[in-house]
Amino acid sequence: METIKIPNTATYSPVSLMDLAMAAPLATRLLLGATVPGRLIQAMAIGAYAGSALADWMERSGARKIDFLRQFGADVQHLDTMPDDERRRELGAIAERLNDLYQPLEMSRKEMAVEGDRHLTAFIAGVTGQRIETSTEVRSFTLAKLVFPFALGTCDVVSGDVAILQDVGLFEPHVITHEFCHRKGYLKELEAQALAYMALASSGEPVLEQSANCERLHRSLKVLADHDPDRYEDILDELKLRDELASELRSLAPPPKDKGSISKMMKSLMDERMKLTGQNGLSDYDLGFTNFLYTFEKSSSARQRPTYWTPSATVGSA
Repeated sequence: METIKIPNTATYSPVSLMDLAMAAPLATRLLLGATVPGRLIQAMAIGAYAGSALADWMERSGARKIDFLRQFGADVQHLDTMPDDERRRELGAIAERLNDLYQPLEMSRKEMAVEGDRHLTAFIAGVTGQRIETSTEVRSFTLAKLVFPFALGTCDVVSGDVAILQDVGLFEPHVITHEFCHRKGYLKELEAQALAYMALASSGEPVLEQSANCERLHRSLKVLADHDPDRYEDILDELKLRDELASELRSLAPPPKDKGSISKMMKSLMDERMKLTGQNGLSDYDLGFTNFLYTFEKSSSARQRPTYWTPSATVGSA
């Protein structure tokens, strides 16, 4: 099988090169009372960043991208709407499965990154016939956290730098794998959501499958609650999840609509940016993602077929 190796050199730097380029002049001004050293550091960081990005682009240019509509019968612009009744039934089926097969998360972040990348690489290769090998490095902080305080993770699609900005417990394998999709060249959020889910749900590893189905349940729950925190809580209570699962889902409940003017402003800007790049906006994270899986799993035209448990199967089956 053909292998494409993307170096992602910037991801191995002790700190984000982009953060260094942005912060160096200000930091040296504050610490040394001078900006010249900072500008020198900035120039070096920008040079290293550009060199890494160019090397990545040259290698990535040989990669074959998945044609989502052909392979899965759905893409960003071709989605069937899941009826609310079906969404409620699916939530109950996923909740029952999660309760029955609960696994405490004992993997380190590094282990999650390595395993998530391994299964994502294999899943994509199974569709395209190419192994797209990338870095498995993950940061715990970048300046993006200050700009997007609501984000769980980020990926600089130019350098491939990935950061996980919040501790999200059982959801973390999916969040990491989602960002790795961007690192491998899948820039649309719905595509990253779908690929991460399918790679982990078909992995055969209980903790990774659990993470994928936690993500699916959470996103469908947000849609059914129409992002209302009180309704979200009511529906969550109806699912009767075990305490370990329910507490994690509560930590990701939609915020009150009047909370966080900066977050609201940045979400609005991000929503518009996504629409300008051929996406449906922030709704692709939850409504688009869950409608994609609904469309794929009932499609008669998809070349690929689900190889993992789905809520339409008998609960508890493999």
